[in-house]
Amino acid sequence: MTPMEHPPLITSLMDTDLYKLTMLQAFYHSPEFRTVDAEWKFHCRNRHGFNLAAQIPEIAQQLEEVCCLHFADEELEYLASFPFFTPDFIEFLRIYRLDMRFVSLRPQGEDVELRIRGPLIHVALFEIYTLSIISEIHTRTVCGDVDEAIATARLNEKIDFLQSHEPLPGFGFADFGTRRRASKQWQEKALTLLLEKVPRYFVGTSNLDLARRLGTTPIGTMAHEWFQAWQAISRLADAQKAALEGWVSEFRGRLGIALTDCYSMDSFIRDFNDPYFGKLYDGLRHDSGSPFHWGEKAISMYQQMEIDPVTKTLVFSDGLTFPKMIEIYRYFHGRAKVAFGIGTNLTHDTGIPALDMVIKMVAANGRPVAKISDEPGKSICEDKDYLHYLAAVYNIKL
Repeated sequence: MTPMEHPPLITSLMDTDLYKLTMLQAFYHSPEFRTVDAEWKFHCRNRHGFNLAAQIPEIAQQLEEVCCLHFADEELEYLASFPFFTPDFIEFLRIYRLDMRFVSLRPQGEDVELRIRGPLIHVALFEIYTLSIISEIHTRTVCGDVDEAIATARLNEKIDFLQSHEPLPGFGFADFGTRRRASKQWQEKALTLLLEKVPRYFVGTSNLDLARRLGTTPIGTMAHEWFQAWQAISRLADAQKAALEGWVSEFRGRLGIALTDCYSMDSFIRDFNDPYFGKLYDGLRHDSGSPFHWGEKAISMYQQMEIDPVTKTLVFSDGLTFPKMIEIYRYFHGRAKVAFGIGTNLTHDTGIPALDMVIKMVAANGRPVAKISDEPGKSICEDKDYLHYLAAVYNIKL
């Protein structure tokens, strides 16, 4: 490996979202997934003319540095302090390494074709590291670095906005912005400022490294890949229920916020509409479509199950801004518990446009997998025939 022009952007395997490790443990403990290979694909919706292909050498070198990392003893001790991580999984993480031979990275015009293929439990963690590396390379290439004066001023405006709308009883938000942060340094500074100025509203971060070092709460449960992977190892019509049951089996009621939009909210309600799930899960997470329509459907579902919606939490995490959080909070306050996970608008509102990019699972066990969200532009599938089959099985209009 040639010497790096820039220092490593990822210096700890903890610099990822909590739900990557909770899902990894669930996959690790599920015998159905022990021999399953999976494939993830990178997709950027808005390069803004940015020549991403020209950054391939550095992206590759940064990922090679990630593959040299391991979980440190003090990091494993921190993870072991949470009751949902099991001793055998902690010991698995002690020997865990990522491997560049599972990464395929090549130019596609000025874009890149980036795929990650290999044994599911050995490739699942690449996602967040890869996205945050690409995002920070973009920041440096476009403007040299984050202008912290501009970024700090914008964050202070957000804080002033919150304070101007007080009182906000029961309002709380978390940082979900690691994958699209302008830089690691700015994310840490932003969180430090929030902890200092609005600790009554800022409840934590999905980033395990920052949660540990800043002494705040790590937040997260599951993502789309948990639901998608079950498509490959179960009868398709049963895949969503199997994923919900598998999560309960692994965590026994802990980490009980269920993601609803792998098969659309209406399809989720049909599978979730059972007092067994309603009582065991603490709430739901919104990630696509109208948050108001979604929340109304969630509240109606709980009422039909004879469960008081006020006892459940609705987590909103799709394209949030601070005014949008307040609007949603005002709309649902008193009808259900409401929480927020804000990403790009928190960690990349620095004066330059953020890349709208994702890395999503597209295949598992040699079969295509898909998600059909409540927002058409966020649906993911590489096989049109399979997408239409899945839509027919779950009664979803494409």
